[in-house]
Amino acid sequence: MSHPEEYDVVVLGSGRARFFAWSLASQGKRVAVVERRNLAGSCPTIACAPSKNVIHGAKVANYFRRGAEFGIAAGDWKVEMPAVRDRKRKMVDGIVARNVNAYRESGAELVKGQGRFVGPRTIEVTADDGTRTLRGEVVVICTGSRARIDPIPGLAESRPMTHIEALDLDRVPKHLLVLGGGYVGLEMAQALRRFGSRVTVIERNDALVHREDRDVSEALRELFDDEGIEVLTATPVARVEGRSGESVRLHATHGVIEGSDLLVASGRTPNTDGIGLETAGIERDDRGFIKVDDRLRTTAAGVWAVGDCAGSPHFTHIADDDVRVIRDNLAGIDRVTTGRLVPFCLFTDPELARIGLSESEARSRGIAYRLAKIPVAAFIRPWTLSESRGFYKTLVAADSDRILGFTAFAPEAGAVMTIVQTAMTARLPYTALRDAILVHPTMAEGLAALFRAVPARP
Repeated sequence: MSHPEEYDVVVLGSGRARFFAWSLASQGKRVAVVERRNLAGSCPTIACAPSKNVIHGAKVANYFRRGAEFGIAAGDWKVEMPAVRDRKRKMVDGIVARNVNAYRESGAELVKGQGRFVGPRTIEVTADDGTRTLRGEVVVICTGSRARIDPIPGLAESRPMTHIEALDLDRVPKHLLVLGGGYVGLEMAQALRRFGSRVTVIERNDALVHREDRDVSEALRELFDDEGIEVLTATPVARVEGRSGESVRLHATHGVIEGSDLLVASGRTPNTDGIGLETAGIERDDRGFIKVDDRLRTTAAGVWAVGDCAGSPHFTHIADDDVRVIRDNLAGIDRVTTGRLVPFCLFTDPELARIGLSESEARSRGIAYRLAKIPVAAFIRPWTLSESRGFYKTLVAADSDRILGFTAFAPEAGAVMTIVQTAMTARLPYTALRDAILVHPTMAEGLAALFRAVPARP
């Protein structure tokens, strides 16, 4: 092993920890970020931002389809998938350029190549132009995760798409089979249906987004039924034949499901194999996630892990908070990952967002609650948009005015949920939102109506 180059901090993987690297470098620290492929991390290049870009394009296509409803005369139009793809690529190129500039301005060094541990806090980077060895006083692992391909006979051989390939299509699949009824599967199913594909979603559990309340799952299924998306639940797949992009057949519980293309969206697996963790004394759990404590310290001194690879909830905003946890602990500030409010948003149209407890979670924990639920059709803004599908729902503690949870299946659900999250973070009683003067007519205005519907304490 060559004599290592010494750094204050070495980051393996250019996910959200790159912001931490830029900040430290701008303060005069010697910092290196090792990345083999996506210089801006996966979220803005192959995942979050690209998917929302394509989903928005699908919404525009849906508006064209609904043109007569808005008084726009129907005309000849069609979806040009190469243009959809190129719009997404242009956005990604712009994001990457901004990130390259951030490295230059901050002084952080970007080291391109495949990194692997070769000793304590020591990483060997192999690239076409040679090999370097870097050692950090502190090392942060930020290698993320990738789409999981389950060990179903014939599945890997069928060369299915993951979200990466689906977001780079230059054609509309004739009949897309989506294996998995979670976030990625549902978002991509709706988008490609709106672009013109016939779509079938196959979910092995008995409901879509099966960890959510039954009314949420049923609302999503009704949405998909109305948009002409076939949904098969409680349908495990035993075997796959054919080749995605040509012809593929899924041998499932209730028979054979045939289509032209296959998208796998059945979960994630951490990018922790092949990077020499054992050599550095860094342990993994039985699912491959790096073992960390509530401060995100690994089992090796001076080595921390953030985001998906550390088993944190698989959201970019959680990876951001993970980075803040490490930042504060290195600065001597006690901060932990336990007890965090974890928001999520499913970017179907309408969106599904939740913060805090669902009804099923509250019941399973034996937490007593008061429930309020209203249709979004109960207030004005949805009617102005011709988007009156959906509902707001909240759980308030039975013995206090504390907000326990909020769910929205509605236009702008993610933004509306953030208002409730802010109130929960500030420990405001639900009455603060009930009695607030909220702008009319907005989606947020419905919160006042929702919280007015909370039953009185027993």
